[in-house]
Amino acid sequence: MSLLDARDVSRSFGAVHAMAGVSLTLVPGEIVGLVGPNGAGKTTLMRLLAGTLRPDGGTITVAGHGAGSLHARRALGFAPDGAVFPPTLTVREVLDYYARFHAAGAGRRALVAEALDLGALDEVAGRRAALLSRGYVQRLALAQAALGGRRILLLDETLAGLDPLVRRRQCDRLMALAGTGVAVLLSSHDLTAVERLASRVLILARGRVVREGSMAGLLRERVLEVVLDAPPREPPPGFRVTVFGLETELGSGTVEAALALCRAHRLAVRASRVRLKSLEDLVLDALDDDTAR
Repeated sequence: MSLLDARDVSRSFGAVHAMAGVSLTLVPGEIVGLVGPNGAGKTTLMRLLAGTLRPDGGTITVAGHGAGSLHARRALGFAPDGAVFPPTLTVREVLDYYARFHAAGAGRRALVAEALDLGALDEVAGRRAALLSRGYVQRLALAQAALGGRRILLLDETLAGLDPLVRRRQCDRLMALAGTGVAVLLSSHDLTAVERLASRVLILARGRVVREGSMAGLLRERVLEVVLDAPPREPPPGFRVTVFGLETELGSGTVEAALALCRAHRLAVRASRVRLKSLEDLVLDALDDDTAR
């Protein structure tokens, strides 16, 4: 059973088609990565799913209800990129303000304590929101979005601005949330983190999904990297030039056949290795294919 279901969603801003027939589903306990270049439509899609924008076409249901409805807002938490909080309130006061909509007394204090822990914000609980770095603002946005036991989280660049240690811990917290049945849609330029966290990924370009699938299935493809003694004048068919030499997708071919093709083109091969494709490879390939259309 899906918690969130979007079908053929479109949205335009004047003559700009920001979203052109995008569909996706979120089921309990999964983390889905949403990646693509700036201007691809990731934030627009997040806002449509959260109900802060209305689609021009298509349908969106959140926990069985229309996006933006009271029932949908109770089930879904949205952490936007560059979230803004009242500057004079402390981190604890911000979370306490939102907690009052969910509980009172000891229950309210417990929600604040849980939110501080989720965002790793205890050390800045007494700091005013106006004095927070971008990384802390993103962590506060996550804590606020999840507050109250939300079943769906939409996270827009929540991992941006974090140092490596904090980012790793936040990834662990997101995986723990998913383990409790929370569905997470994570938009991020941090492809390494998305590759680690997401079970599925959607690659957006120009308001369209240009590639999607399970992370395990997409990352099965093999790439042969070849280090050359000198740059090639022209790469052999199927190869592309890189900073270290050449690379090619092996597909059903063999390493021996690919290296033989290099030798047939009189290229001096110094070394070679086979690696699995990374999410970065997949994104760049999908964007190249989209541009070539």
